[in-house]
Amino acid sequence: MQASTDTQKQEFNKLQKRLRRQVGNAIIDYGMIHEGDKVMVCLSGGKDSYTMLEILLNLQRNAPVNFELVAVNLDQKQPGFPEHVLPEYLDAKGVAYHILERDTYSVVKEKTPEGKTTCSLCSRLRRGSLYGYAEEIGATKVALGHHREDILETLFLNMFFGGSLKAMPPKLLADDGKNIVIRPLAYCREADIAEFSRRMEFPIIPCNLCGSQPNMQRQNVKAMLAEWEAKHPGRLETMFKAVTNVAPSQLADRELFDFEGLEAKQRQMRETRIDTFDLLAREA
Repeated sequence: MQASTDTQKQEFNKLQKRLRRQVGNAIIDYGMIHEGDKVMVCLSGGKDSYTMLEILLNLQRNAPVNFELVAVNLDQKQPGFPEHVLPEYLDAKGVAYHILERDTYSVVKEKTPEGKTTCSLCSRLRRGSLYGYAEEIGATKVALGHHREDILETLFLNMFFGGSLKAMPPKLLADDGKNIVIRPLAYCREADIAEFSRRMEFPIIPCNLCGSQPNMQRQNVKAMLAEWEAKHPGRLETMFKAVTNVAPSQLADRELFDFEGLEAKQRQMRETRIDTFDLLAREA
């Protein structure tokens, strides 16, 4: 029994170190957090945001730069939402936090036609509320808990249904230019986050607004990616590397790459090229 317990502790330590390393690497690679930053950690009550907060708290204690963390939960006034859970959890951890109350639930239910999914409108309203609040409290960064699979799912959703080749960047300047959004879990596997959350026994709050909706395209894409990974282990890792290794000249976006100017570039290369045969002839 003791040997089994020791093995479990070792496995958890490895998992925790892996998540810390991946979050730390993402922060460094994309310059997510700098000296004096005030990072608003958006805490929904789900496994991803709990994990993000926990890892950031640990990195904050050991980071070479000083930065502040403040947790913010958006209470969307969903029926049955357990309002006590997050305050009790954050008080026990000694984390500074704010509970932002906005009745986006009623708006979503009123505006969404029967049978349609609520995620798109809900997400826009949630982002708008959180971004505005970040400005109010002087946050320099807004941290969201999207992980590797979220990024890949968004890539395929945009390809299949939006006609665009885009995903979720690890770091983003919001359209209004007022907020910089960071995704510290960008390198992390969802399975690792789920296991970490289970081991940490986070008080998970389910989303009753959209979690059980049938025919959600994201769920279909999630299932597709999970099937690919099961049949071909490592495929998702390779796909994520592709998101970070884009060759604009091998795509077809005329705004991203100057196809019209290729002839001019060709002439310039010819003019500046050192002809090996001419060089050899001169030396002879």
